[in-house]
Amino acid sequence: MTDSGALQKFLDGVVVDAAVFSLRPDYRAVLLPVDGLVPGPSDEASEALLQAAEASAREALAGRTVEDLPHVVAWREAYKSFGAKPQRTRNSLEALLRRAEAGLPRVNRLTDLYNAVSVLHQVPLGGEDLTGYVGAPRLVRATGAESFDTVAGGVPVVEHPDAGEVIWCDDAGVTCRRWNWRQGRRTHLTDDTTTALFIFDALEPMSDEALQTAADDLAAHLLRLGPDVRIVRRLIANDMTHPEGT
Repeated sequence: MTDSGALQKFLDGVVVDAAVFSLRPDYRAVLLPVDGLVPGPSDEASEALLQAAEASAREALAGRTVEDLPHVVAWREAYKSFGAKPQRTRNSLEALLRRAEAGLPRVNRLTDLYNAVSVLHQVPLGGEDLTGYVGAPRLVRATGAESFDTVAGGVPVVEHPDAGEVIWCDDAGVTCRRWNWRQGRRTHLTDDTTTALFIFDALEPMSDEALQTAADDLAAHLLRLGPDVRIVRRLIANDMTHPEGT
């Protein structure tokens, strides 16, 4: 992709199925397709942001557990709604918060940025290499026949989601299982990624304002990664809770 028009066309094709909103009418997603990124390994800027996120997590968890945080509670309930056991398959926000005390992972510049923003704003946030997509992303309830390209025990394998599980997918298969639990290999960010898609997942009690503020924060950091960075944005929400549209 080379211009904002191509990014917007991709974004316009993203769909959240009505069956997902039936599970959680309060669900909202902000999607940021980004082009013109200058990729690379972890650097001083991403390290500083990760350290700020670790300090933020320590402050948020002072005197309470991860399970007490309101947005974590909401996502645990969402996982139960489609049959997942949240104590075994933790949403991405909870997984990061649990790692923060010992130290968040250092992966590469892009992954470090979105992991830090996820913790700082207490919102599940995923990053995907947009060039790995085949067709537009869709958030649906799985049939169980979809393919999920992943790694188990260090070996590449193809798994299948449980029937009824909430998944992000495209025309080639699953890109992320259990809403925001585990991403597939095909679209994962690398040190060479220049075009990416970032997905913010929100439930009540997170407000639309807080969700957009988190997206603003990530966008500001991404814009610093090169002179040709282009970002477009879309909020997807339930028409019943956002009657004026998205």
